[in-house]
Amino acid sequence: MTRLLACIATGFLTCFAAVGPARSEYPDRPITMIVPFAAGGPTDTVARIVGEQMGKTLGQAVVVENVSGAGGTTGITRGAQSKPDGYTIMMGHMGTHGAAPALYPTLKYDPTKDFAPVGLVAGTAILIIAKKDFPATNLKEFVAYLKKNPDKVNEAHAGVGSVSFTTCTMLQSILGTKTARVAYRGTGPSLNDLVAGQVDFGCDQIVNVVSQVQAGTIKAFAVASPQRSAVLKDVPTTKEAGLPEFQVSAWNAVFAPKDTPKDVMAKLNGALVKALDDGATRTRLLELGSIIPDRAGRSPEALQALVEKEVARWTPILKAAGATVN
Repeated sequence: MTRLLACIATGFLTCFAAVGPARSEYPDRPITMIVPFAAGGPTDTVARIVGEQMGKTLGQAVVVENVSGAGGTTGITRGAQSKPDGYTIMMGHMGTHGAAPALYPTLKYDPTKDFAPVGLVAGTAILIIAKKDFPATNLKEFVAYLKKNPDKVNEAHAGVGSVSFTTCTMLQSILGTKTARVAYRGTGPSLNDLVAGQVDFGCDQIVNVVSQVQAGTIKAFAVASPQRSAVLKDVPTTKEAGLPEFQVSAWNAVFAPKDTPKDVMAKLNGALVKALDDGATRTRLLELGSIIPDRAGRSPEALQALVEKEVARWTPILKAAGATVN
């Protein structure tokens, strides 16, 4: 009664303006997930699989928007500068949130400070691969041949800043080799030439090359993960094959802009965790050769720690190799 009399005395418009509109329950409209690469690639595929299931939990569609360019940093920059309301999120990966600071001197975001980490989605194993008639039958012979004949072999990669470039930079750093490096405009052209025997070896995500390895059109010497891949059970791990130092994953993770509200972040993380527990979603990811994190590994805190560790890991390796993109 007292409030009603006050409203009559001061005027209804003034009274209700002071109260202000109530905030809607999140989410009340579709959510955009920026994928910073072209449609059809590994990150895009993972985003669509996980985003579909997240949308079911959230009660709103998670719509993938492909914003490619500059090794994924164009799309991530746009996402970082979006309104922090939970309606724009991003699918980042090892390159955009680990290697990018060393590769791009004018990078417009800091992976460790400019995002609200939602959670890790999956790791994607890296394979050391070669043309089918490469003169080595296992990883030890491959390493020995590279060290003895660095001027006779060349490495194919999908362009400076790509996962194949970054991971093979690490491999050559560990081995102390400096072979010729042949840059292509994407994984497809580099893989085509590897199958044709026009180039000698490379490193790539298992999802990109599994069918060629299974068909015997290229060789796979080892997988750079702690366990063998379920889709290539005959390929040994780098530890089993004698190169335990080479452990690397092209992981994917969901990020939101910095300062996204905590309650919104909790809903996004909860939807991601539930998606990764869904049987059909897990099967689809595992068929790609993905490594799904356990519950502890899906937390925002775990993802923040991973990003900080990856930036610290890749920066000295890439700078020592003189790898930069202008």
